[in-house]
Amino acid sequence: MSLELQRLAALRACAILDTAPHPAFDCLTRTAALALDMPIALVALVDADRQWFKSAFGVNVRETARSISFCSHTIKGYEPLVVPDTVRDPRFARNPLVSGAPHVRFYAGAPLIEGNGYAVGTLCVLDTRPRSLSESNIRLLGHMADAVMHAIDAHRERLELRELRRRLSSQDTHLPAEASVQKRA
Repeated sequence: MSLELQRLAALRACAILDTAPHPAFDCLTRTAALALDMPIALVALVDADRQWFKSAFGVNVRETARSISFCSHTIKGYEPLVVPDTVRDPRFARNPLVSGAPHVRFYAGAPLIEGNGYAVGTLCVLDTRPRSLSESNIRLLGHMADAVMHAIDAHRERLELRELRRRLSSQDTHLPAEASVQKRA
């Protein structure tokens, strides 16, 4: 299996794609935007053909095509990616998110690394003007990305626990009445 297929399997195992908004993720994007003084912050999960936003602060969009995704570049490594001026970076200068709305001029993203080492997405911040981040702010973004990954893990664990409870409840209803009474005693 190719590395990308393994990464996509790891993303699917997180069981987070296309789920409803959640306050834990919204709190983390809001905190990233405020702490780093950015107008836009996203929890972006990079799927096969799209990047889907579990949380978006400062923009009203739920996904974009992976082909124009800044985050696709970030997930190729384990360290944050900082692009001080997207217009001056040949990877992004012709990107429709740079040349058109929302006119992204600055990008910084930290990969979301799951337990097996696959980067499933990013916590990223964007601005409409060129800028930079201090080394301490880049480390802070990385730590906030770790917090996002912990929230994803907690989400997956809650789903697994819910499924286990459902199975146990189902087994309990299929036990003979005598066994059910003994089990509770």
